[in-house]
Order: sequence, then structure tokens, then C-alpha cells
Amino acid sequence: MTRTATVVGAGIGGLATAIGLRRAGWTVTVLERRTELERYGAAFGIHPTAQAALDRLGVGDALRDHAVPYRDAHIRTPDGRPMARLPLERIESKAGRPELLISRPYLLDALLAGLDAFGDVPIKLGERVTDVDALAAGQDLVIGADGIRSAVRTARFGDRSGPRRVGTVAWIGIADFESPVHGETWGSGRFFGLTPVEPGRTNWYATVPEATTAEELRASFAGWHDPIPRILDATDPATWIRYEMRHLYPALPSFVSADARPASRVPTGARPAPVALVGDAAHAMTPNLGQGACTAILDADALTRALAAAPPVPAGIAGALRAYDAERRRSAQRTALGSRTLHRFMSTERTRLRDAAVRLLPG
Repeated sequence: MTRTATVVGAGIGGLATAIGLRRAGWTVTVLERRTELERYGAAFGIHPTAQAALDRLGVGDALRDHAVPYRDAHIRTPDGRPMARLPLERIESKAGRPELLISRPYLLDALLAGLDAFGDVPIKLGERVTDVDALAAGQDLVIGADGIRSAVRTARFGDRSGPRRVGTVAWIGIADFESPVHGETWGSGRFFGLTPVEPGRTNWYATVPEATTAEELRASFAGWHDPIPRILDATDPATWIRYEMRHLYPALPSFVSADARPASRVPTGARPAPVALVGDAAHAMTPNLGQGACTAILDADALTRALAAAPPVPAGIAGALRAYDAERRRSAQRTALGSRTLHRFMSTERTRLRDAAVRLLPG
């Protein structure tokens, strides 16, 4: 019995979910509202747990072909004094493999190649979903992987949970030279990060108050330690990417939903599909813990493992969705809360107390 699913959204979580479903024998279609896939070059940190999930999805080797290990990074003051070491060595020691960094286009390419290998999973671009009920009526499952402004989430859970601004913006870019230092520098109400991304290049990100313009960004970090001013000077402002820092609030009561339509709207004999949310649609978070891509990958892995083990009947699918929600919701929401809390801590203007606390962290 062939089971059918539509994945709404062709980002990291949506593509990973489509791969997992297809590996489990489902017939899958992916819908994406954009007319082309986003290919901007921000770096993603991929935790060892997410690397293992990508291995289970069959794309781990493609990830490692273009990823670089993240080691020896510190939290610094604006004058360059180290305050603490990021816990990268502990992560590697515990997991037996390092944190990896990869640019978004390479990760997308790995997922697309994994999906293309099946040869029968269409990705329909320019498809804006406006009627989730109609979409769900013809499927066994609908996956909402359509981001923080998810139409699928709104259709099934209403608009109580939605994007919330945190009062800062992030600017990101990639400079064409290798930084001699990596990690984050925390100032008053702003911070700056430097990570490797591939040989000869450095990924950077800056978080500043919302009103800061591109023209003001360089001035905001002009007196900070080397190579921060050089990094900004070496990057064409036309390539900088700006986004408002937002998170999903309040947290959802569930990542899954049975049919939400009144019985009068369900066609006679129809079995409308349940819905599951993954990635930002379920738990969009600030990027301070660097876990956005990882949580989306872990969602996709957990959901598709549960579905692969379920019998191909509605009751089996419903049980799999409950298992997915039990495995992922609290974990992902704890990560989102931790990231938001860290954002407040990092961006405070009360730097003396914050810096004293940071210096107490284990080396």
C-alpha cells in the first residue's frame, strides 16, 4: 500500500523530511513558494547528533565533502581578551566527532542530490499553499516545513503562535580570507562572530540594534579587535544579508495535528490527512546556539523513522506522529528557549556582570 505525502517547503527541514519519507517507501511531492531555492552563503553548524541523522538519511558523506571542523574558538571582549573557550572540545570528546561547519548552498546541494537519486520526487517551485484543507484531503500526510510564517501551522493551529521580534538584527557575510581567530566577541548590546566555512574564507555574523543600517555597521565595530574591522572591509556590502532576529512565540502545544476541519466541510468518504510540523514552522528560534539547521534535521530524522516503523494504516500513522511529537517537541522547545535566553545574556548592556559570569565557565 503506497502512502503519499506532500512536504510544504524546500528548505533544510523539508528536503531532509522528503528524503526520509522516500527512503521509507512513501510517494512524496515537495512544494516551495519561491520560484527558485535560496542559495545565500551563510554557514551552518552541524552538531554530531545532526551529522548522525544525516548519515541515516544517506547524505552524511556529501556533507563531509564540503564541511570543515570547528575547533579552538573563544568568547572575547571587544579589545580581544579571551574570556572563555567555546565547548567544542567537550562536544568532540563526547561524540567522537567534531562539530562541522558548512555553507548553506553546499548543505542544500547535498540534500538535493540525495533526493534526486530517487528520480521520482518532484520539487514544484512557485507553489504558494493557500488552502491546506484541500491539500490535505488528497494525502496520507502533510508536512509543514514552510518556516516561521508557516501557512500549514496557521491553518491547523491558528495564529496564536507566530513570529516575535527580539529587538535586534543580524548581518551575515563571507570574507575571502581566513581569520586567525574564531569564536564570538561580546560587547555592549552587540556581538560579532567569526567561523571557518571553507579554505580561504571566513563566515561572519554581527548582531546589533534594529535601527543599525549597513552604512553604520562598520562604524559599530571600528574599534574592535583585529580582524573584525578587516573582515568587514574585505566583504562587499552588496553581499551582506540582513534579517530581523525572531522566534516563534508562544511555544506550540503539539507539533502534529489530526484533521481540524468541521465535519460539515469534510467530503463524504474522504479521509483528510494529518499534519506534522518540522523546523522553523514548529519551533523557530534565534540563532545564538547555532542549532536551527540541526533541530530541523533532527525533526526530519525522528519523524521519518517513526513513520517508517508504522503500519501503513491511518491508526499506524497517527501513532507515529504521537511518537514523533513525544521525541522532538520538548527537546526542540528547550533548545529554542535556551537560544532566546542566551540572546538576552549576550546582547545585554550590563557587560560587567555578564563578563564576570562568562569567565567562570570551564576552559
